[in-house]
Amino acid sequence: MDMTLLQLENIQGYLIRGYAHMLYSRFVYMKISDAEAAKKWLATSWKEMTSAERIHDKSKIPPTHLNISFTHDGLRALGLEEENLRSFSREFRQGMVSLHRSRLLGDAELSSPHHWKWGAKHHDEIHLCLMVFGNDKSAKNDLEKDKIVCLDYYYELASKFAENGLQELFHIDGQTQPDNKEHFGFRDGISQPIIEGSGRVGNKDDVIKAGEFLFGYKNEFGVYPDTPLLVKEQGNTNLLSTDAGGSGQKDIGKDGTFMVMRQLEQDVTKFWDFMNENSQNPDGSINVAASLKLGAKFMGRWQNGAPVTLFPDADPGLNSDINDFGYLKFDKDGLKCPFGSHLRRQNPRDAVDDHNRHTSLKLSKQHRIIRRARLYGEIYEGSPTNTRPNGEVGLLFICFNADISRQFEFLQYTWANLPKNKELYNDPDPILGVKENPMIDEEQNFTVQDTPVNRTYKNLPRVITVKGGAYFFLPSINVLRYLSTI
Repeated sequence: MDMTLLQLENIQGYLIRGYAHMLYSRFVYMKISDAEAAKKWLATSWKEMTSAERIHDKSKIPPTHLNISFTHDGLRALGLEEENLRSFSREFRQGMVSLHRSRLLGDAELSSPHHWKWGAKHHDEIHLCLMVFGNDKSAKNDLEKDKIVCLDYYYELASKFAENGLQELFHIDGQTQPDNKEHFGFRDGISQPIIEGSGRVGNKDDVIKAGEFLFGYKNEFGVYPDTPLLVKEQGNTNLLSTDAGGSGQKDIGKDGTFMVMRQLEQDVTKFWDFMNENSQNPDGSINVAASLKLGAKFMGRWQNGAPVTLFPDADPGLNSDINDFGYLKFDKDGLKCPFGSHLRRQNPRDAVDDHNRHTSLKLSKQHRIIRRARLYGEIYEGSPTNTRPNGEVGLLFICFNADISRQFEFLQYTWANLPKNKELYNDPDPILGVKENPMIDEEQNFTVQDTPVNRTYKNLPRVITVKGGAYFFLPSINVLRYLSTI
């Protein structure tokens, strides 16, 4: 048996830990204005970066965490040679806003990069993202107190940006709730993969080979993922590991990964208005229970997190982290959780197309991502009777994967955007795959499997709009040290 052990002290912590106890965070998007000053800063600041190393004594966990990631343009601005930049994956080099990648992701109409607030070609070039987190250890689950700790740390860092060769372009503040609910009102982040060797325990069906999320380890195909290598000698190569894949070259990627970041505006009003209108009482009044049930069918879980597969008729009431179930085992025909529900499409578990359980789980594991979403805008919990937030609200979607094309982009293009899937014919992902202005003869439906006949909900509203995004490289701690020497 392959007993993978991760070098947790060398991995940036946000990937492994998620920092859920830190309810407030600030993501600072920056430009390198002086490469030499920035490298001088990196030469000491790598020590401040929070690693994934486990701290058993909770009293010793610091109140602030810090991590950093770079775009392809950022690595170039720092001084990485072109030959070495070309060793990074094509998706990372091209970026999220290249024409081909935009088409794959379905970033059209109001979600087109032409309308983005950041990350598009007409915006300032982003070089890095500094991720700042805070937690007031004297209080439990107190967002406002965590905010004070986070921002105090940010201001301390920001006071030295200029002398460190860094220019802040803008920032986005991210928040979480203790019960981890997003703005539509549903608990989020329950179904997360467990990285083999990370020390986390859970259902073996959720344990994924480390190479799906980290360079330098074998993936679900039994091979090492393509990793950025040092093609042209540069900097202090003693700080780099040798490629585990056997090329003999130094590995820039070891213990690092790619980070996908997208700002997703959530239209809470459209979402719940649609549920209310399609479940209303005969007199036109809101049927709260029916609306909640329809919303749960769309999402695949009830608002408290309980899976529709195990609780098809009613919300069991208490917050639920239940994740030990399979669609093939409990709901082969989709009569409990519809085939087209958002969560069933994004993670089909043991029911990929018509494959058996073993093959389905194998295929599912080859397309998993680690999600680390944060809320932006006011904290708002949507419901059938709570549908009008103040101002823009949404998710700062963040995920980690070693292969952007096979993992994040595959999920978006194949399992979210394609309307023909399994027994579905005109059913995009009801949350991520709906177009604002479909072709005249193009239907956008959501089908609820039922007996004797299925129920079809037509003319789905677009409830998610992309406002910005970029692909980043999250280096290991040692590679951060290395980058300071190039």
